[in-house]
Amino acid sequence: MRIQSIILLLLFFVTACKGQAQKSNNMETTHTNNPYYSRTDTTHLNVSNEEWKKILPRDLYNVARQQGTERAFTGKYWEGNPKGTYYCAVCGNELFRSDAKFASECGWPSFFEPVRENSVIYKPDNSFGMERIEVECARCNSHLGHIFDDGPPPTHKRFCMNSVSLDFEPDSK
Repeated sequence: MRIQSIILLLLFFVTACKGQAQKSNNMETTHTNNPYYSRTDTTHLNVSNEEWKKILPRDLYNVARQQGTERAFTGKYWEGNPKGTYYCAVCGNELFRSDAKFASECGWPSFFEPVRENSVIYKPDNSFGMERIEVECARCNSHLGHIFDDGPPPTHKRFCMNSVSLDFEPDSK
């Protein structure tokens, strides 16, 4: 009985590690296929949607380039707050730090300020009969989400972002 438990435990760890490796490889593959992805280059990109469509996964393309929205409470970053940095999933531009993230209960990851003033840009969005302000990545002009005036101090802003538009890098220990 003890040997069976050990074998089951080993199988569990091997399966878990394999799953983590696949997730990591998927992320690397997405970025490996994207010649524009850089976490250090801040040069503005002028890439056509046709080119982005060839490079980006379908769900990311839909949100980032076609102003789609992921369903509330389904994104990988809507809850929890590990320490680290959030980047644009399309181009790698640094966007938010975890110390600006807060639990807004809206179903999407929310931040009260970007990492630097020029990391995002704002555009009027009057779609669906609403008056909102769209937030885009300043480097690649990809749709990230919207900004609202109901956030916490000190800014009282809520950057309501789509998880699919974000990459997260945890702080090193």
